Amino acid sequence: MKFIVSTTTLLRNLQTVNGVISPNTVLPILEDFLFAIEKNSLTISGTDLETSITTKMEIESKAEGKVAIPARILVDYLKTLPEQPLTVSIDEETFAVEITTDRGKYKLNGENGNDFPRIAAADEVSEINLPSGVLQKVINKTLFAVGNDELRPQMTGVYFQLNADGVTFVATDAHKLVRYKRLDSKASSSTSFIVPKKALNLLKSNLPGEQTQVNISYNSSNAFFSYQNVQLACRLIDARYPDYNAVIPTENPNKLSINRADFLNTLRRVMIFSNKTTHQVLLKIKGNELMVNAQDLDFSNEANERLECSYDGEDMEIGFNAKFLLEMLNAMDNEEVSLELSTPTRAGLLLPTESEEAEDLLMLVMPVMMNV
Repeated sequence: MKFIVSTTTLLRNLQTVNGVISPNTVLPILEDFLFAIEKNSLTISGTDLETSITTKMEIESKAEGKVAIPARILVDYLKTLPEQPLTVSIDEETFAVEITTDRGKYKLNGENGNDFPRIAAADEVSEINLPSGVLQKVINKTLFAVGNDELRPQMTGVYFQLNADGVTFVATDAHKLVRYKRLDSKASSSTSFIVPKKALNLLKSNLPGEQTQVNISYNSSNAFFSYQNVQLACRLIDARYPDYNAVIPTENPNKLSINRADFLNTLRRVMIFSNKTTHQVLLKIKGNELMVNAQDLDFSNEANERLECSYDGEDMEIGFNAKFLLEMLNAMDNEEVSLELSTPTRAGLLLPTESEEAEDLLMLVMPVMMNV
């Protein structure tokens, strides 16, 4: 079994797949790429049993067959090579792999490709298409709010709600929540599912430019994201998502508008002086002035900074975890943002003052009791 391929093309496809591969002492074959050769086509797959990525590329070959090749050594080797054609030969009995370049030969042990775990197939699925730029926006605006608590698996992924009116994406870790709606994408039937964090992180690093359409197909157990020559499949989180609408306060009479970059930079500076465990900051709002205060009593550190804002409401003092506010402000791209509040013990809403016609973004952050 033999094929010829370009080094840069092969490396680019391997790097797309490589993100899903992680060390595995129980099933060492999961540390391999699966190469499936079918005449002039090479399909490369990788999986961790929960998530898999497959790419397809053209090669010069008349052979057919499968082989599993160790991922780390192959990627490390290809990174050192300049652009040139490679000849890859596989012994069909021992699965030994020999790579020939214009300067030398390199050998490594492969494994029987038939022993590689089966990659999930998109059977009996429903579909929706999203531009890759929109999906990238969805991931950027929600992924930071996903939880890491394995005892609450439903919060360790992003909740996709698809219906005929639009699509909604929700992420929460019980301290912060993001709800991002797109009105320019609609599904033929209503459904919902939870996509794991790892799959979305892989998409985030691999998605192409804004004009590419991403086909999202799904059934009761898996979701499939297909674009260009790539397909990512992931097992959905089998859990019931919490009723997020119940925690979003509807009456918020105190409304503050402020420049996003100014607020962001102030929080970055002030947080340095806050408690390193809680990251607590106190917001004091009076008239059109916002005071941001932080203290670390253990080390006698303290910071105060004043900002101009536009405020309609009663004078208020409310505490937040500055790290959460920073994550939210970093995920927004508006010049001005609005902070809507009711009382110092109820959740605050961070909203863009202006947004695209097709999108609706809401971020919620729980307050903290201040030790000052």
